[in-house]
Amino acid sequence: MNTCKSGPGFESFAVLTRSGPEPSEPAERFRALTLFAETPGTVRAAREMTRAALEDWGLPHLAEDARLVVSELVGNVIHHAVPDDFRTRPGAARRIDLALRCWPRRLFIEVTDEDSSPPVLPVGEGFSAELPENTAEALLPDSGRGLMIVQRLTDALWWVPGLAGGKTVICRFDLDRDGVLS
Repeated sequence: MNTCKSGPGFESFAVLTRSGPEPSEPAERFRALTLFAETPGTVRAAREMTRAALEDWGLPHLAEDARLVVSELVGNVIHHAVPDDFRTRPGAARRIDLALRCWPRRLFIEVTDEDSSPPVLPVGEGFSAELPENTAEALLPDSGRGLMIVQRLTDALWWVPGLAGGKTVICRFDLDRDGVLS
């Protein structure tokens, strides 16, 4: 991971890796949904689409982890993404595209937004069993925990810039031959 400064007085952050495996064949199963950050129930709709797709594809055992991942990624767009052209379109709705792609051995979750800024993870977790109880919580980051959850639940996490701006955050669940998490 690369590190960068987010500005004067800010701590250093790790930037999510911009590379990841790209399947060369079309997905065997695909589901997509376009949402808007300002619409009530956006995260719930994303979670429900994820659950329904995984049940339809015979992967209900992935639903809990995948729904949590989708909640975190869509929530990040709602709370943090500022579209590249926000100043020229004040008050415009912020678009979120959610896509699920499944191959026999892999499930990909993709969340696309209109903000070109790379997603960031805090450097290190700052938590150690050796720390006294009263200081351990103080060292946990105030933000970035959602991406850390996504990173822990998935087998790979990366992002790619959009051709016309924005970005897509992609995560991968590896499956065995029977569609079970490997």
